[in-house]
Amino acid sequence: MKIGYIGLGKMGLQMVERLLEKRHTVVAYNRSPEPTKEAEGYGAIPAYDLDELIAHLEAPRTLWLMVPHQAVDAVLADLLPLLASGDTIIDGGNSFFEESIRRHGEIASHGINFLDVGTSGGPSGARHGACIMVGGKKEVAEKYATLFSDLAVENGYAYVGDAGAGHFVKMVHNGIEYGMMQAIGEGFALMKKSPFHVPLESVANLYQHGSVIESRLMGWLLSGYRAYGENLEAISGEIANSGEGAWTVATARKYALSTPVIDDALQFRIDSQGNPSYTGQVVSVMRNQFGGHEVRKKE
Repeated sequence: MKIGYIGLGKMGLQMVERLLEKRHTVVAYNRSPEPTKEAEGYGAIPAYDLDELIAHLEAPRTLWLMVPHQAVDAVLADLLPLLASGDTIIDGGNSFFEESIRRHGEIASHGINFLDVGTSGGPSGARHGACIMVGGKKEVAEKYATLFSDLAVENGYAYVGDAGAGHFVKMVHNGIEYGMMQAIGEGFALMKKSPFHVPLESVANLYQHGSVIESRLMGWLLSGYRAYGENLEAISGEIANSGEGAWTVATARKYALSTPVIDDALQFRIDSQGNPSYTGQVVSVMRNQFGGHEVRKKE
């Protein structure tokens, strides 16, 4: 398949490399030129503006967006006048699902298909196989089954419902992630505070061998301990809140559902600003290991 790819950040570049490895043809564009040149080095066709990107694609075109959710509308405003009926836009970023529903309707009025795709796994998943959650018209999604399968780990792709469903399922995923990471952080902070001088790296390794809480998150904590030491002295205890947790909490309230674990995990991140803790350091180092988030203490 030939794909126009817009947004070459830490996820986008990795995904472009995987697409090329799977023998897709990629026309790559980024607002700043340096990542475009890097993608060219992997074998992508470079484009330095949207007109050039579209010129390299034959109708019906497929465009994959991997940009911050705040930038999606601006990109679409520039992109839509260049497209034609029958083209398809896939938003693979972390957009709010209600915005994706709105965009689906607006884009459909131009005769253009739109799919919202939640993508989990961080930069490593983007490169080696992600978890792919697809929302939109089923008949459109089915046309891209091979593409999604190529981007996913084995059994890591599913169509999850109508417009907005892909980003909704990814939002809930991130809310669950908040709660799981918070529990791990609190547990390891408790062990650190205890009088037993618990070898935390050894325990993280132990939990990864047959325990009920064996998980990728625990594996990333183990990697973090090995990289930074058990005291995590270089890691900030102030945790960033990227938005998806807040969306999950707000949506649960809209549906009159109680989500106390996710609520508390979100509030902890908010309260951690100016109030760092070891729990925050544990959560931060996991974020660093799976998402490449910068979490070192500021000098």
